[in-house]
Amino acid sequence: MTQVFAGRYQLVDLLGRGGMGDVWRVWDLRDGVYRAAKLQRQADSASLLRFVRESSTRVEHPHVVAPTGWSAEDGTVLFAMPIIGGGSVAQVVADHGPLPAAWVREVGRQLFLALQAVHDAGLVHRDVKPANLLLEATGTAPPVLRLSDFGIAAVRDEPRLTRAWEVVHTPGYAAPEVFTDADPHPRQDLYAAGVVLVEMLTAERPRSDGSVVVPPGPFASVIARLVDPDPEQRYATAAEAGAALVAVPVPAASGEPVEVFSHLPEWPDGWGPGGPAGAAGRDEQPATSSPTGPGPTQVAATAVRETDPTRRRRVAPRQPLPAPPVAGPGVPREPAQGEAGSRRGTPVGVWLLGVAGLALVVAAVVTGLR
Repeated sequence: MTQVFAGRYQLVDLLGRGGMGDVWRVWDLRDGVYRAAKLQRQADSASLLRFVRESSTRVEHPHVVAPTGWSAEDGTVLFAMPIIGGGSVAQVVADHGPLPAAWVREVGRQLFLALQAVHDAGLVHRDVKPANLLLEATGTAPPVLRLSDFGIAAVRDEPRLTRAWEVVHTPGYAAPEVFTDADPHPRQDLYAAGVVLVEMLTAERPRSDGSVVVPPGPFASVIARLVDPDPEQRYATAAEAGAALVAVPVPAASGEPVEVFSHLPEWPDGWGPGGPAGAAGRDEQPATSSPTGPGPTQVAATAVRETDPTRRRRVAPRQPLPAPPVAGPGVPREPAQGEAGSRRGTPVGVWLLGVAGLALVVAAVVTGLR
């Protein structure tokens, strides 16, 4: 049986490793669904505080990955979130190379919607990059983006978790002012978004010296303003940047379409789309099953045996103990232990047998003496 974390999340298989922890596919025993779960593996207090801060991020938006809950056990912290199976923008760029302008504009539009929701919540993401832009597995249909990984997100006007000389941003995507100890600001996320647009259009990683070369094309003016070294020259908000991007006319897509396919690994032994092996069969089993089939108390060891209205799968409830038999009319009831006339626990019969045996021994002895 695989490990169960905090009595709720059953670890299924490892999906990936990140700077802040490992990401697992887990089976939520309470809700009966698969989730992605990040387990923090560093022990220093600053990384733990960032991890807890990420788990507490609750930006409810269609293009933001919001954690569904967190748990802690034996010094390890886990937080769960929905599984986004289409990989990331970084993987799409690696597979397809430079992406069509129409596809880039749609992904950029959704990214700015997500950033506006994050900024409205008082947060600065600080790690906008293609690897943190997750995609639903939509095939050749329009992409659906989900902004993820709030491990180094900063709450505006709250104490910072880094010292002045520490830079937590990913090199190449960080705005120039972060290297001068500037306080976190939404315009730093807009700068990173501009670098992401460049990478999608050119399939080239950011330069090591931090400079950004704006590619020619329909988005040149928008990108140039996003990556301006002076933050005051950038767009004031993500909503303004998104509106400018959407207003750019682009040619219709041609050639091979961009496909976003599932990047989830094959199911490990004992697992399937419905959960642990056999779970779907138990759910679909009719009430009048064959006597040779599993009885109602034969529930897998990893299943929750209590009924719960929040579960999405039906499980067999714990069966009550059988009641004592009730005697029918005209059938004499056996007295309970200690009751008058009981054949169990009363010494009368034992004494009678003992006396009779003793009498036989005495008679034999007397007869022998004669």
